[in-house]
Amino acid sequence: MAVLSLVIALAAIGVAAWAMVMAWPKTEETPQPTAESKQRVCDAFNTVSAAVQLQTHADLGPDPVASTAVASNARLSLIGGGEYLLGRIDDQTPPDLADAVRSFANILQDIGINALAGATNDDPQQAARLTAGEEGRTKVADLCK
Repeated sequence: MAVLSLVIALAAIGVAAWAMVMAWPKTEETPQPTAESKQRVCDAFNTVSAAVQLQTHADLGPDPVASTAVASNARLSLIGGGEYLLGRIDDQTPPDLADAVRSFANILQDIGINALAGATNDDPQQAARLTAGEEGRTKVADLCK
């Protein structure tokens, strides 16, 4: 009988210890923003901005094939640039910068995919996207100063 009481007591101690461990407050470390992460995102932003500027303002002349090539490269820079930016954001990117870059990247992708779907810059919705894109670019540029 004493052995059975000992086994039950040890089991009760084990269950109590397990319950205490499970109830113990867990401290989750929140990643802190770092200068390296900000620099990486801002460098990516500068690269994407340069690519979009270069590809959307290229002029290969009036040839329809050349015009199509320029338009295709512009759309690629918008969609690919958006994806590239999203891939550079991490847990250590300052939250205000991360939010602004996400918004800007999504707008770039929206502009590019709608252009692929036939939206022209004269289309009111596409014009609104272009305006939002420029506002987003300015906001990120200010945060990267």
